[in-house]
Amino acid sequence: MTEQQPIRVLVVDDEPLAAERLQLLLAKADGATLVGTASEGEAAINMAQALHPDLLLLDIAMPGLDGIDVARSLATHNPTPAVVFVTAFDHFAVAAFEVAAVDYLMKPVDPVRLQRALDRTRDYLEHRRAPSTNAAVSSGWIEEFWASDLSGLVRIAARDIDRVSAERDYMRLHVGRRSWLIHHSMTALEEGLNPALFVRLHRSAIVRKDVIAGFSRNPSGRWIARLADGTEQPVGRLYSDRVRAIVGR
Repeated sequence: MTEQQPIRVLVVDDEPLAAERLQLLLAKADGATLVGTASEGEAAINMAQALHPDLLLLDIAMPGLDGIDVARSLATHNPTPAVVFVTAFDHFAVAAFEVAAVDYLMKPVDPVRLQRALDRTRDYLEHRRAPSTNAAVSSGWIEEFWASDLSGLVRIAARDIDRVSAERDYMRLHVGRRSWLIHHSMTALEEGLNPALFVRLHRSAIVRKDVIAGFSRNPSGRWIARLADGTEQPVGRLYSDRVRAIVGR
């Protein structure tokens, strides 16, 4: 078996103690090696250009260019390093998703979570190199979400979502018996989710097509979608054409 090369990591954090902690954790982690550290955004970009790291462990809230700015700048480079954000704040999750972060770690960083982020980075780098996966990476459809829970932030694969329901300014992602709130608009989700997998059935609901078990009509003639978990989703009048498209009539 060919020995895997360690992931070359650049640490970027304007807090010396936080940067030192990451360096100590990396020294104990499997499959990673530190190639440099930077304490602000401009220096991070310059070092990334010179050192060509595989991964940036990147703080977000920094003076000058913040971590999101750095990630956007490096996205134009070839090859683009993977980015894992390391931050004390959870409200940057949507912005992190928009710049395709591999993971999002909360301070103080847990060694187990760091190792998981490194493993995800390795998978990401290997999949990026594989021609068979390039279409999925560059499909243009939303592939994942970040959402808050009691443990911090979790990654949710779009393909695992059963349905999305609107709750005022938030959207609830339902996966099995669990659900998470994210700050998105229903219109943005409808445009971003793959229409081969998802269908909007109501102004406040998007459903994954393969969880639809059937359709029926209520006494007023409106369609009701029966879902695999036994729940029912009313179909809005403006979306009845989606039902006909699904059933082919």
